[in-house]
Amino acid sequence: MAAVLGISANYHDAAAALVIDGQLVAAMQEERFTRIKNDASLPLAAARACLAYAKLDAAALDEVVFYENPYAKLERVLLSTLRTFPRALRQFPRALASQLGSKLWVLDALSSQLGVSRDRVTHREHHASHAASAFFASPFQRAAVMTVDAVGEETSTGLWLGDGHTLTCKARIDFPHSLGLLYSALTAYLGFEVNEGEYKVMGLAAFGKPRFRAEFEKLISLTADGFELGLAYFASHTNTEVGFSPKLEALLGPRRLPGTPWLLDGNADDARAADVAATLQAVLEEALLRLAARAKSLTGADALCLAGGVALNAVANGRLFREAGFSELFVQPAAGDAGGALGAALLAASERGERRGTFTHAAWGTPVSGDVAHGLATALGLTATRVESPVDAAAEVLLKGEVLAFVQGRFEWGPRALGQRSILSLPAPLAVKERLNKVIKRREPFRPFAPMVLEEAASTYFGPFAPQLAPFMTTVAEVRPTARASLEAVTHVDGTARLQTVKPDALAGTLLARVAKETGVPVLLNTSLNGQGEPIVATEADALAFFLAHPIDALLIDNVLICR
Repeated sequence: MAAVLGISANYHDAAAALVIDGQLVAAMQEERFTRIKNDASLPLAAARACLAYAKLDAAALDEVVFYENPYAKLERVLLSTLRTFPRALRQFPRALASQLGSKLWVLDALSSQLGVSRDRVTHREHHASHAASAFFASPFQRAAVMTVDAVGEETSTGLWLGDGHTLTCKARIDFPHSLGLLYSALTAYLGFEVNEGEYKVMGLAAFGKPRFRAEFEKLISLTADGFELGLAYFASHTNTEVGFSPKLEALLGPRRLPGTPWLLDGNADDARAADVAATLQAVLEEALLRLAARAKSLTGADALCLAGGVALNAVANGRLFREAGFSELFVQPAAGDAGGALGAALLAASERGERRGTFTHAAWGTPVSGDVAHGLATALGLTATRVESPVDAAAEVLLKGEVLAFVQGRFEWGPRALGQRSILSLPAPLAVKERLNKVIKRREPFRPFAPMVLEEAASTYFGPFAPQLAPFMTTVAEVRPTARASLEAVTHVDGTARLQTVKPDALAGTLLARVAKETGVPVLLNTSLNGQGEPIVATEADALAFFLAHPIDALLIDNVLICR
């Protein structure tokens, strides 16, 4: 037996992934244990949970592999900061302290904290880890691979050929030219938190029109090799909090202040913000299409895999499927930095010649127990009922038009709830969406909700989509006009939805079929079980804490039902 533990940490969304004999066994993000959203700290709790699930002692690991080269990262950060001196004078001490602290000595820290000898703690390159997370988890034996994020050691974009057990980099674009940094800077400009609010920008874009094309031509230009940023408008060296310079505000207008309530209807400033978001989204999609065309030319492959934070842009993924000229597309659900842990482990396993397995589901976390849930609920004074059939109990709640927290099995890998730690309801009427946004989730009113649909019925309700993306909610599709009345709570303002397809033999699939017997519609609204600014719940205690703090109608943990 050969066991490899992959680790990502120190920037955002730290995670651990355990691969044994080339097969993924467990993958978890640190935030689920610390309850700190996007926790970047060394993922010791996640690593130990992976090992505990496999009943494996850390001393038995053949390799612990970090997802990037900390020494190369140090060199790039210091050199790029020095190049902009003296404008980066304020940033330089911070960058130096950050890189010379725990980040540089991360391999030694992993060795000492996990109890693994230092010679078995190694590293791989950031974008190679991303590429491995996409290709080695995919069902393809040969594929083009695009890795697109803010920046790794130096690379921001990589084009690769995946073939069997090998990955070969065919082209790259280096920092500071970066689609991830472009999107992050505009995320901050629009008043959202970087590394957290990018998907909010994607949702906001549907409310606007891309009328800032001329202005964006100064921010980014497409080239034969990919793209270049207008660096004068960005401040990745000198102002890492927002990533843009005053020149960008002079171009697009004043930035939107964080925390300002959204009033899209009739508010000129918010309408302008939506138009900026729409232009950003359109420009991103065109840049990705340009990169995809180059990847196809360089590799001749018929399938495309994507990774890096930009690969979580489900709207762009849908357009790539329709227009990039590839017959198949794959994005694993934790495509951002968390996925680097998975990729590092899979890459190390591949280098050992171990067989690879297809990523067929996202439930790689720790499981819940009905016995534990019942004991905790009773201790809290809640009425907890053991049910014979969780599916029948869930269906009964949902068919009454109520909202249900659905907590089953192992928690998901990635930022999307896929039926393991979900809030579920019927997909209509529209008032359900309004209640969830305003009262339960307490979030921006423009945010959409996703439909969960039986795989075999998906084409009845939705237009064409990439079948490898839909199980992980990493794409969007048109909601067919004939279905919009019955799916109004999950249809976005532009007529699309970020759908999730479910196989009939999955527990959620059985629930969908049960609900469809009564409603005729094998679709449910599915959103993540978490409060504003919180990670998705992991444990029985997390789920009960959510139930006590939010006005949700019922909670089902394994076979234990708790109602108001």
